[in-house]
This record gives sequence, structure tokens and C-alpha cells, in this order.
Amino acid sequence: MLDRRTFVASGIAATALGTRRARAQADRTIRIGIITDMSGIYRDLSGPTSVACTRQAVEEFTGANPDIKVEVLVADHQNKADVGLTIIRQWFDQAGVDIITNVGNTSIALGARSVIEEKDKVSLVTVAGSSDLTGRSCSANMVHWSWDSWCLAHSTSTSLVRNGGDKWFFVTADYAFGHAAQADGTKFVEAAGGQVIGAVRYPFGTTTDFSSFLLRAQSSGANVIAFANAGAELIACLKQAQEFGIGQDGKQRLASMICFITDIQAMGLPVAKGLALTETFYWDLNDRTRAFTNRVRPKLGAGAIPNMSQAGDYAGVLHYLKAVKALGPEKAKASGRAVVQQMKAMPTDDDCFGAGSIRVDGRKIHPAYLFSVKTPQESKGAGDVYKLVSTLPAEQAFRPLAEGGCALVRA
Repeated sequence: MLDRRTFVASGIAATALGTRRARAQADRTIRIGIITDMSGIYRDLSGPTSVACTRQAVEEFTGANPDIKVEVLVADHQNKADVGLTIIRQWFDQAGVDIITNVGNTSIALGARSVIEEKDKVSLVTVAGSSDLTGRSCSANMVHWSWDSWCLAHSTSTSLVRNGGDKWFFVTADYAFGHAAQADGTKFVEAAGGQVIGAVRYPFGTTTDFSSFLLRAQSSGANVIAFANAGAELIACLKQAQEFGIGQDGKQRLASMICFITDIQAMGLPVAKGLALTETFYWDLNDRTRAFTNRVRPKLGAGAIPNMSQAGDYAGVLHYLKAVKALGPEKAKASGRAVVQQMKAMPTDDDCFGAGSIRVDGRKIHPAYLFSVKTPQESKGAGDVYKLVSTLPAEQAFRPLAEGGCALVRA
């Protein structure tokens, strides 16, 4: 269970690892703020499991480096940019936080950029997905881990077009990530020789009945219906698509621009079977991913399995703490920009993503995997949900450095 307390002034929920905060150690204690969804539609995609994965990284690091003190704070952004940004500023001004991680959604991640730079802190983004975060909105204080809209769209779109899915229709959530996912997907569909013959946007966070949008997609003549949404809304779309028989006759394939194993568990294999998607982490991919999952499993709720964002919370925080050690806590607390520079200078290596690197634009580089969801008959048990279809190596999985428009690349 999560150990929680409350800041008097801000009402921010917080958890501490280790002993209580000691004033004498205030200038050396590294404080990590997890800004995430603890109660809303993306709770299962980040939330408590992200907190558990971050705690796992901190415990492993401090176990090997007991002289470096680390504290973790947790706050619920409620999927509201103003709430998230208020918490982040209060953390920096009042709580001595050195790094924010997870970073909720794209609006919060983009909005926090000026605050991060003003306060010279670190933003480790693992949930917000817009590729703009390492493009025109890149920052010397930011690292984007796990995945982005370019990566997922590139892997999923290119592979499906090559396998006959050449006419696409998008069902898109009307907010920053949805727009970016559709734009990236459209680009790759067209580059592979396919075409987007239609799209519809629905109000993000306020719609539960997707029938009219799905019927438009079904009647469009598309052979791929792609969902540029996530979490509970994606699950609702797929459940309602099954009710209409969409994708059941083999004439139309369903694809997700962003989907997690947590989504598949929530909807079940009878609903998700055959769905095409890309993830950059799968717990059963190899011996190292299974070892990490076994270590963190005691901290998780019943049946919970980390997804790629939650694995990124572990891997990214672990690498951040290694950079803190290399610089020393005092220098790390003095400049987040210096820590990010150190993170980029050091090769990455962890049990979730293996060996990798962080580019000058802040993009963490590792392979991406196209999966197809298994049928109930193919699955051997809980968590056995994916068939590996293809792998994009690290150097191909993310947008080429020169194409993003990041000012750090031109500097």
C-alpha cells in the first residue's frame, strides 16, 4: 500500500522513502516528484504502478549508494493542466523537488517547460506522448523516455500498410496528443503508400458513447480503423466496436496509435484479440524484462503488470540517480540542466529497455516492437497477451535527429 501524507499548504499527496526529512540534510537530499493520474481515466496507465516502479528504482539505487538520500513525492494532476502546473511550481518553490517524473499528459509536460527552465530543474517525461517534446518544444532540462507519438505511429502504420492495410480512418481524441498521433500516423501511412480516407475527432474526457464515430469509420470504406486515443476511452471504443461487429469479419483491422498492456488486461482478450499496437517494453520479452517484473511485482496490486511508461519510470529514474552520483548531490541539486547533460553523456542500461542512449534533443533511444494481441486460445495465462510481429532497432525506432526542429540540435 502507498504510504501517504498531505502538505498543509497545497493538499499535495506525498510519499517518502526512507527516514523523515532532516533539515541538516536538506541541501543533499534528492527529491523526486511524481506528477501522475492517481484517480482519473489514466490511473491504470500510470498512477500507483508508476509510483511502485519509481520506488523500485530508488530502493535499488539507495541500497547500493546509502550515502545519497532520496525522497519521493506523489501528486494527482487530475488530468488538468492548471492543477498539474500549480503543483509543479509549488514543489519547486516550497518542497525542494529536483526532478518531476511521469508528467501526466502532454499539456502538462509542454506547459511545465518554462517552469522547469526557470527553476533549472529536471523533467523526466514517461507518459506524455507528443513528439514535440523532443522537437520544437525540446528543452535542455527535459528527457523523454519510453515512447512518443512518432515512434508508435511509425512502427504501427508502416507495418500495417506493408501488410495490406492501405486505407485508413482515424478516431481521434480532440487534444494535443490525439492530434499529434493522428498527424504522425497520417504521415507514415502516406509514406508507405497508403492513404487516410477519413477521420473524426471527439471531445476528450467528456464522451462515453462512441457509436456515431465508430459507425462513420465502419462505413468509410477503410480497411484499417486507427484509434488516436488512450486509456479508458480506447477501451470503450474497442468494446463498442465489438458490439457493432467492427473488425470481426476480417475486412477491417483495428489498430491503436497508443495502447498498453494495462489496456489489454482491462478489456480482456476476447475484446482486444487481433489489435495491432506498438510498445517499447513487454514484461515477457526476455530474461531481463522478466527479472525486473519479478522484482517489482510484490509492490503492485493484484494482477498488475508494468507497461512501457511505468517501466520508463523505473529506468529513467535509475539513470537520473546514476547521473546524480556522477555529479555529486550538491551539483545535481544546483543545476537540473547539468544533470540532464550528464544523463546524455552516460550510456543507458537497465533491465527494462537494455542498452541505449539519450540524444542531444532529450530523446531516449531503444528498440520498438510491433505486437498483435493474442486470442484467448493462444494465451497461456494472465499477462500472456502479445505476439511479437516485428522489431524496429533503436536507430530506426524514433524520429531522425535532424527532422524534429529541436533548437538544441542546431546549437
